[in-house]
Amino acid sequence: MMKSPLTGKEMILKREKRTITFRKEEFEVVYHYYLCQDTNEQFTTTELDDLNLNQVYNQYRVKYNLPFPEEIIEIREKYGLSATKMAEVLGFGINSYRNYESGEVPSLSNSRLIQLANDPSEFLKLVKLSNVFDEVKLEKEIKKIQLLVEADEKNSFNNELQKYLLGELKADENTGYRIPDFKKFTEMVLFFTETKGIWKTKLNKLLFYADFLFFKNVGYSMSGLRYRAIDLGPVPNNFDIIFNHMEKQGDIEINITPLADGGAGYLFKSSIDRKFNPEMFNDTELNILNQVDDKFKENTAFQIMEISHLEKAWIDNFYNGKKLIDYKYSFDLKAI
Repeated sequence: MMKSPLTGKEMILKREKRTITFRKEEFEVVYHYYLCQDTNEQFTTTELDDLNLNQVYNQYRVKYNLPFPEEIIEIREKYGLSATKMAEVLGFGINSYRNYESGEVPSLSNSRLIQLANDPSEFLKLVKLSNVFDEVKLEKEIKKIQLLVEADEKNSFNNELQKYLLGELKADENTGYRIPDFKKFTEMVLFFTETKGIWKTKLNKLLFYADFLFFKNVGYSMSGLRYRAIDLGPVPNNFDIIFNHMEKQGDIEINITPLADGGAGYLFKSSIDRKFNPEMFNDTELNILNQVDDKFKENTAFQIMEISHLEKAWIDNFYNGKKLIDYKYSFDLKAI
């Protein structure tokens, strides 16, 4: 909560649909602000400003196929260069690349250069043209990039596997404006299964609430996973295929348990030698995971399924063809 700077009383958090203009275009967002009820004045915090603007930037990036900050960071880190050096190679202003990594939206022309640089073969050409390395350093960079060119060919299988498991590896409204990240999603599963066994139905709901609550707070998802509304509530899309792959990799164990009604239950546990890696998450992400775990720790699989059936995210999409769930529904969450 936030206290009014005018009266000192606690204000209420309000949400409403508004249109925000960015680069001469209008985008509809769920605008967040605090309302001072005595004076009717509106106030925001830095966190709320970021949340409001992230909704605009996300829509703009998708509309024009611009890279997201995590993509921009990943491209640079692949070559082991500083943000300053990367900006020099691409011909940007000295602080531009660092600003793009921090969330500033690049121009269309700069975006295309960054996306081109993701291909080691193309980046090699840019490095040779840039004239920013001395002769010795240039030779080292060329050798390093050539190794990445060879590795890219070997990684094509992994990319196709991820597409098979997660769908298109691009950010949009159904991924919470994050590139689907199988490694991070696996760690989320391990977080909820590490200390105790958990039924598949409950696990699916915890994952849904973690991703959507994180989006509700910051404007993008934690894992980039797509969720679908099915009979048992919101679930990760292709969840059975994904979980079977995790089991084959040795991350989790799935135990089939006969049920009284003649059916079967699926109890998930982390593999004995597989531990949750908290270093893959920032403090905000870890707080959300713990918040979701604490909120639903006493609920059975059936109870959390019933709770999820009250969410607008499930109602609207289940009764309209068991559709994928747009992350905008995070702002309508009731249970948490």
